[in-house]
Amino acid sequence: MEMPTGKTIQTLRRQKGLTQEQLAEAVGVTAAAVSKWETGNGMPDIAYLSPLCEVLDINVNELLSGEKLPSE
Repeated sequence: MEMPTGKTIQTLRRQKGLTQEQLAEAVGVTAAAVSKWETGNGMPDIAYLSPLCEVLDINVNELLSGEKLPSE
């Protein structure tokens, strides 16, 4: 079963024109970690949620729910 979080990371990374390696470098993890997240074989460690969201221009709720939330 694919996790919505992984699909969200993959979709947003591609929209930004980033490779897994580039995203990994920006967040401070390995490309293998990004691959695991995207395939649903792992979740980002809580320490990486904030930098990941910053690079992808979303908030943590959006990342974890897999959907863009309306801005208030």
